[in-house]
Amino acid sequence: MLFGGTMANTVCAISTANAPGGIGVIRISGPEAVSVADRVFEPISGESLSEAAGYTCRFGHVYDKAGARLDQCIATVFRAPKSFTGEDAVELSCHGGLYVLQTVLAAVLAAGAAPAGPGEFTRRAFLNGKMDLAEAESVMELVSASGREAANAARAGQDGALSRRIAEIRAQLTDCCAHLAAWADYPDDDVPQVDADFLQTRITEGKRALAALLRNFSVGKIYREGVRTVIAGRPNAGKSTLMNLLAGEDRSIVTEIPGTTRDVVEETVRFADIPLRLADTAGLRETDDAVERVGVAAAKRRIEAAQLVLAVFDGAQPLGPDDLRLLREIAETPAVLIVNKNDLPEALDPAPLYDSGKPVVSLSASSGAGLDALERAVKDVLGASHLDPAAGVLYTERQRRDAEAALAFLEEAEAALCAGLTLDAVTVSLEAAVSSLLELTGERVTDAVVDEVFSKFCVGK
Repeated sequence: MLFGGTMANTVCAISTANAPGGIGVIRISGPEAVSVADRVFEPISGESLSEAAGYTCRFGHVYDKAGARLDQCIATVFRAPKSFTGEDAVELSCHGGLYVLQTVLAAVLAAGAAPAGPGEFTRRAFLNGKMDLAEAESVMELVSASGREAANAARAGQDGALSRRIAEIRAQLTDCCAHLAAWADYPDDDVPQVDADFLQTRITEGKRALAALLRNFSVGKIYREGVRTVIAGRPNAGKSTLMNLLAGEDRSIVTEIPGTTRDVVEETVRFADIPLRLADTAGLRETDDAVERVGVAAAKRRIEAAQLVLAVFDGAQPLGPDDLRLLREIAETPAVLIVNKNDLPEALDPAPLYDSGKPVVSLSASSGAGLDALERAVKDVLGASHLDPAAGVLYTERQRRDAEAALAFLEEAEAALCAGLTLDAVTVSLEAAVSSLLELTGERVTDAVVDEVFSKFCVGK
């Protein structure tokens, strides 16, 4: 086996998680990928990888520069352009011990490959036309997805759902721009005059489509990043029991003694497929206990900063002043009102809860009865009930910025049209909207934006 030489255009990295596992993969990509792999890999068959067709595997061993055997290995060869990156590529699948993978990676580097940077392989796929920028971003979203809906949205993006939706909007606007340009540039030709009502219709359709995408961005963000959620209520309403039910384990102390929870107990749980960053807070009441007062003050601060409040009321007790005070405090906050202890005779008059306009759910936190209704109510309150990933979902701040810019330019075009300005002014705004949409999918994008996108990827992807 020959070693030496540096092929800066051929890169490698460990593409599996930085943790022990049954299998670990070192990916090599670039014009010399197969040659580099041949320098460290010897197949049992004796046939070199340079003789292998794409999408074929060889079993053998990997060796370091000194000829020492490092591990058994399966080498999979991919030939350009039919590979993830669009280049020649080889994946070396070894045992997944961290030491083994590091020594194999060191051997590949010594054989002439350069270390891959963050997102290097996906970046090459983008630059080689294997995917657009929105599809490339979905790769990292899929890697980091922590639930079914987030994964569904990322997979749909990887399959081009968002790109197709943007292309539809862009095509309508481009058609308008082309008609406007032809009418302005060739006044002596028989080009039909642009109809203002037609323009208004196309602008309105574009605005509506972009507004829908931006609304879905907020919902998608909920599934990706989770929601700051506070469980609040007076002492002994069942807050800690609810916390333990949602967490699936005993995270909060549950006793019949009021004021047991004095600090904020936190846990991230997946509920209704949404990551809820739960905080079980001290019972809200007036108290002379100095320590409990500190806990109550902390609970109120958490409620003020919450994105969702699960307000718990003791169904076996009439509503009290502390309950009514909580209703007032969460009047402007998304919340679900939970009448707990529905396994006991009800003594609570629910009318003030329904009068709040917030959803009311009957629950037994001790048995879990009513949990399905709580799940539906949480999704409804957060607007997460009707997310359709197949319709295209914005899932990065960069995409959101571009969509907002396109919407703002359409609003400018509409204002110019309504004000009776020349069609040149309308054209400028429409072309700017199209440009923003081209940036979103990466068809017209700066190197700085590309660098920003892939800097957030993990090495190996």
